[in-house]
Amino acid sequence: MAADTLKSTTGAGGGAAAVRRLLLDNGALTALIVLVIAMSALSGDFLTTDNLLNVGVQAAVTAILAFGVTFVIVSAGIDLSVGSVAALSATVLAWSATSHGVPVVLAVVLAVATGIAAGLVNGFLIAYGKLPPFIATLAMLSVARGLSLVISEGSPIAFPDSVSHLGDTLGGWLPVPVLVMVVMGLIAAFVLGRTYIGRSMYAIGGNEEAARLSGLRVKKQKLAIYALSGVFAAAAGVVLASRLSSAQPQAADGYELDAIAAVVIGGASLAGGTGKASGTLIGALILAVLRNGLNLLSVSAFWQQVVIGVVIALAVLLDTVRRKAGATPAAAGTGGGKGRQAATYGLAAVVTVAVVGATSFLHGGASSTANPKVGLALSTLNNPFFVQIQSGAKAEAKKLGVDLTVTDAQNDASQQANQLQNFTSSGYDAIVVNPVDSDAAGPAVRAAGKADIPVVAVDRGVNKATTDTLVASDNVSGGELAARTVAEKLGGTGRIVILQGQAGTSAARERAEGFAKGLKAYPGIQVLAQQPADFDRTKGLDVMSNLLQAHPDVQGVIAANDEMALGAIKALGSKAGKSVQVVGFDGTPDGLTAVGNGTLYASVAQQPSELGRIAVDNALKAFQGKKVADLVKVPVKVVTKENVAGFGG
Repeated sequence: MAADTLKSTTGAGGGAAAVRRLLLDNGALTALIVLVIAMSALSGDFLTTDNLLNVGVQAAVTAILAFGVTFVIVSAGIDLSVGSVAALSATVLAWSATSHGVPVVLAVVLAVATGIAAGLVNGFLIAYGKLPPFIATLAMLSVARGLSLVISEGSPIAFPDSVSHLGDTLGGWLPVPVLVMVVMGLIAAFVLGRTYIGRSMYAIGGNEEAARLSGLRVKKQKLAIYALSGVFAAAAGVVLASRLSSAQPQAADGYELDAIAAVVIGGASLAGGTGKASGTLIGALILAVLRNGLNLLSVSAFWQQVVIGVVIALAVLLDTVRRKAGATPAAAGTGGGKGRQAATYGLAAVVTVAVVGATSFLHGGASSTANPKVGLALSTLNNPFFVQIQSGAKAEAKKLGVDLTVTDAQNDASQQANQLQNFTSSGYDAIVVNPVDSDAAGPAVRAAGKADIPVVAVDRGVNKATTDTLVASDNVSGGELAARTVAEKLGGTGRIVILQGQAGTSAARERAEGFAKGLKAYPGIQVLAQQPADFDRTKGLDVMSNLLQAHPDVQGVIAANDEMALGAIKALGSKAGKSVQVVGFDGTPDGLTAVGNGTLYASVAQQPSELGRIAVDNALKAFQGKKVADLVKVPVKVVTKENVAGFGG
């Protein structure tokens, strides 16, 4: 009896000790638990089944990418190409199955083969070409992204319905992306822990020369390692495209950095030789919890990036301190254990302070009133036009007593899908969405509709989903106006260039369509070149400077927004407004100032503040059950030096 009691006590104590050791030996796991507790305390919407599954879905693509990157980092390499390879693999699948009638099974095989091929090229350049991994994979990043744009012609391609089910749920509650993430994680863990190539990764990462001298075929192993990374990138691309119901040529842009961060946060060393699939999963979950929680807490879209960066740096820094404390000679005794314990608790304390402090000071203060909650999901806040939409929306929300939460997707359709899911799982009363891409926003908007949440689209419509109303200007007719304006200024004949918007976005496609329609009536206008400058002023400057080298005799410029037009004006210098006429689009404050100065001949002006104001007003009406129009058109007009003073947009 006494022996049984002693055994029971020892077993209980042993279990507690095992848990304590697990937490002490896994700083990332401790940080994840602390984050979950902190977010649960700060937001009542966080610790719900729907939201936790939502977090899992949002972590899935990053985790799958990161599992592949784990192989590379364990072997002391780096792979910067995984995001672009994911986009290329998904594009190949959609292009072959949808546009060319290839059987879906074969199309999936082609997508995986694309990932393998990209990985093999990386491995060959590194192992046999002696290129540093950073350079080789950076080159592949550009090549894969470029091929994705070439194949798709810059436009999203609808995904096959049979594959799109990967973005659905099983049994109405288990998201398939989460299931795929778990399966891929188990495969990664098996490869690392139970296979010859897994042991080879650790050997190469620990000491490549020693591995070679011991008879390991390092070059061939590197080929296999990077090919495995390509396979996981392809799988991530298919899952991502399934969630968006379309292959986006710009998808997963920057995801390689999230994948690397997840691996390092999970305990791997960039010097190689260490790393586990379980740690990588924890790292991906930390990133997802941070983004989800900061959205729920209404932290400013600008500050979210700062908070995430600081917490990642603190987590990795303090985990490094913990490892050093545990590696001292005294670690086997009490002193080392206490040092490691102190470092781990320090990690937890600092992450907690960072999250709680940041959200306390930065979030708009969750209202305790019964005011309606409206979420505004903008495509980007790195553009004055959308900043003005936000300003108009905020002013109207304040006037109507609406609690407005604004998110910034940074022109990433996947990130916007996550933000829309957060609004839905948090039970917002209404959602206003300015889609990064009209097709990609469809699944998330349909999910909001199933939850009986009214959705208002602003500036751009949503395809394959029902919205209560669309508040927009007509991009196509606006593009026609821009083309006619420059053509008439040049007297119906002349040489022009066109600066296009970001490839893959609906605004870029629609405005380009309008330019083409408008120019059909003026056969004397010769289009010398059409180049994308991504709606960015700096890129507009660079692209226009390059085009001037080939076409110094240009007489006109049509830009798909004012930012690019202003960049073109800078490149043109004294020619702007004199020998070269520039027409922009949007009617931003800087654009209108340039019109007044005479350097920008005209801008097809929308009224972004009015778009935001009307969108919030309609969202509140829809929530209250009032009748709203299916389409609300906000007028556009050509603003020139003659009428700019009277324009109140």
